[in-house]
Amino acid sequence: MRLTPLVLCLGLAASAVPVAVIGQRPDDQVAPQSIALLKQGETLLGQGKLIEADDALETALVVDPKNRAAFNAMARVAIKQQLYGQAIRLTNRALTLEPTDREALAVQGEAMVELGALPRAKENLAKLRKLCGTAGCPQVATLSTAIARGPALAAAKTEPVEKKN
Repeated sequence: MRLTPLVLCLGLAASAVPVAVIGQRPDDQVAPQSIALLKQGETLLGQGKLIEADDALETALVVDPKNRAAFNAMARVAIKQQLYGQAIRLTNRALTLEPTDREALAVQGEAMVELGALPRAKENLAKLRKLCGTAGCPQVATLSTAIARGPALAAAKTEPVEKKN
């Protein structure tokens, strides 16, 4: 009787210990079919076929939900469609998988600039600078340029429109 509480506590503690599942893939391995769909989506994005690119990238994520590059590419599609909030959500998913994903931080920062959230974009830039160190990386330059340029959408709204007579 006196051992019952001790045995129950040990049983609960043992059940809380994580156990590796046999056959589970590491986070850094992405299914080859997902990678092929990602490349197809990036090609379509480069051609300006945003809907087709989005479809290919969504399929890549269905095949392998751990494909961070697909989340980042979908965020780029969302930015092209001026869906900045969606781009931020997609990059958040990539950052959940890998908090130091440089591409996700840069794309998210660009979307934040377009929404006018410059302080948050500058936080992402600071994180990127810390991750890249003295060597630097292209994402730092891209985000720095976006911050210096400011929101393109806001600039387009403030430009005077010529009246037709």
